[in-house]
Amino acid sequence: MAKTILTCAVTGSLTRPDMNPNLPISPEQIADSALDAAAAGAAIVHIHVRHPDGRPSMEIGHYREVVERIRAKNTALVINLTTGPGGRYHPSEENPAVAGPRTNLLRPERRVEHVLALKPDIATLDLNTMTFGQEVVINTPQSVAAMAEAIYGAGVLPEIELFDSGDCGLCADLVASGKLRTPGLASLVLGVKYGFPPTPETLAYARTLVPKGIAWTGFGIGRNAFTLLAQSFLLGGHVRIGMEDSVHAAKGKLSAGNGEMVEKAVRIVTLLGGELASAEEAREMLGLAGSQRRAAAG
Repeated sequence: MAKTILTCAVTGSLTRPDMNPNLPISPEQIADSALDAAAAGAAIVHIHVRHPDGRPSMEIGHYREVVERIRAKNTALVINLTTGPGGRYHPSEENPAVAGPRTNLLRPERRVEHVLALKPDIATLDLNTMTFGQEVVINTPQSVAAMAEAIYGAGVLPEIELFDSGDCGLCADLVASGKLRTPGLASLVLGVKYGFPPTPETLAYARTLVPKGIAWTGFGIGRNAFTLLAQSFLLGGHVRIGMEDSVHAAKGKLSAGNGEMVEKAVRIVTLLGGELASAEEAREMLGLAGSQRRAAAG
């Protein structure tokens, strides 16, 4: 049986401090939590950053501090930076053709600035265009292709984020056109309203839509996080957990931090007969060995 790669999604952009006071906010807290997750068994850490008040941030300085703090103590850990922010459109009430105050829609080049500057091992690439709360997330094929070209050009591996079956169809088209390359890496995101429902049946179906040559991770959000982690492993996928996806370590128990959540994930995979990949092994599996040497060299 091949080893399983465990990703820890450290903080995200939607989880709020009032949901769980242990949510890491500052660059130092995010980096420390990522290192805790690595010590507990995570091979990859998926990073968003925040402003001091907890709001999502896109500032390169925040990303840089997190990456430098992690690399000062761990050069093997695989770092995955988000490119999700910058795709949201909020139609104003007076005129929906005019952007409202929650709009953060940016050109694709702006959304990958931190990736080009910091050159992490992996950068997420969202393929979803969907209703998200009272806003719409917009990722057109042209924008996705432009971001993919920039990410590849920086020597970084895109992790393709798939929220519904249409996203998988777009992924297949982009692979066929050469805009996305194989071998590759994708995540099947279950539980976002109006996207893939968070059920075992959905995950079993969704994995069949991932193009050949792309490794996949399946995960759910909220109360489905650990259930779908187990289901993803049983279906042959990699796994993900963290405070971006759930603030609870168990029913009615707030998570003490990402380390605790990763420890539970490791127990689940181990009890089901699996074996977790180390960061070094994950690098070899994903073709990232050169990234480690680059990161270690600064």
